[in-house]
Amino acid sequence: MISRKWRTVVLILFTIVFYPHLVSAETPLTLEASIDTALKNSIVLNIAREGSKSAEAQRREAITGFLPKFNTSYSYTRLNEVPFSRFTGLSSAPPPLNLLDGKEIIAGTADNYNWSIEARQPLFAGGGILANYQVSRIGEDAAHLEETAKTQDVVQEVKIAYFNILRAQRIQDAARQSVEMLNAHRDVAENYFKVGMIPKNDLLHAEVELANGRQAFVRAQNLVELAKSRFNTVLKRDIFSPVEVVDILNYQPLKQSFEECLNVARQARPELKISSLKAQQAGKLVRAAQSEYFPALSLVGNYARFGDEPSVSGSDYKDMESWYVMAVASWNFWEWGKTKFRVDASKARENQAIEASKELNDQITLEIKNAYLMLQEAESQIAVSQKLIEQAEENFRISEERYKERVSTSTEVLDAQTLLTRAKSEYANALGDYNINYARLQRAMGIIWQ
Repeated sequence: MISRKWRTVVLILFTIVFYPHLVSAETPLTLEASIDTALKNSIVLNIAREGSKSAEAQRREAITGFLPKFNTSYSYTRLNEVPFSRFTGLSSAPPPLNLLDGKEIIAGTADNYNWSIEARQPLFAGGGILANYQVSRIGEDAAHLEETAKTQDVVQEVKIAYFNILRAQRIQDAARQSVEMLNAHRDVAENYFKVGMIPKNDLLHAEVELANGRQAFVRAQNLVELAKSRFNTVLKRDIFSPVEVVDILNYQPLKQSFEECLNVARQARPELKISSLKAQQAGKLVRAAQSEYFPALSLVGNYARFGDEPSVSGSDYKDMESWYVMAVASWNFWEWGKTKFRVDASKARENQAIEASKELNDQITLEIKNAYLMLQEAESQIAVSQKLIEQAEENFRISEERYKERVSTSTEVLDAQTLLTRAKSEYANALGDYNINYARLQRAMGIIWQ
């Protein structure tokens, strides 16, 4: 039989393996750690990273347009008969030529093997190769900026989810304190009722308010759980994973003016840079289309080998190898306006990109204005809520003392307590709104995550 000591060891190991949360407390997550986790697990960001890899590969592909191209071929040809030459019209020729009249002389082989290698170096393509490379290079820069923009989107989502947890926890704390105060007041009212100092209605009123407070506390707990589930979703963790976060919900005044925020956005906002790059890219596409107006010039070198066997080592009728170098100029000078229409379409897309960049600038200006005003509104609400808490606490203290001295009613105490709970909840909401709107302003400025 297994001794008690070993049974204890097995039980401990089982608990550690299958129920680790029972033996170790969850380490609170900092905001930075939460952001790092989200960035590692984000599907949207992984898609953007693949886009950057694709753009980089396209740029490298475009570089090859400047370099020589090499190709090789190997072929086998089987003739239906051996090539020959027939001499005719030599009957009147002097001997011995007249003896060749009507004769057939073998001039080749039925089996023919050919191998060749060719190098082609473009010398001039009307600027099309350079324009295509510039288009790819700008596309790579835009892809990296798109990755930056997606990164900032993920960071904003994490911050909002993080601050929502802290706000919900503050509201839950206020609800719990409310239940404790209501419970204490109910106990006082019950003692007063037992000695006949208050009517039963006052006791029932205190018990009803206590029940309402407990229900409010349950709702606050549910809000915390929902906020944590949303947080786990943003971090791509299991929705039921336990969540503990470091409380950093505080007030840090914004020292920048709206104009300063706008100037920062114009310099740092990745979407504005992407829009500008797309306009530049469209201009390079116009240049690429215009290259079709010009002829193309290339230098070609060719080396070939021939033979009547697979080793292409020559035959009795043809040399084994040959080579040549030539310059080639080609020009499609008439295609019924195809190049012109292509250029016109590219110019229209360039104008479209320029106008889209202007429209985006206006939208971002409005976005910053909205975030800035919302931040100011939350900032003023913080100051008001702090003052309300001070007044509500003093009001509750006085009401409670007056009730104990039997110079005020239970209703006054309960109203004062409700006012205090509401003030604390509004302060938590104001702090949460301020931090969330500050994160949104940072995202609008393009500096939420460098």
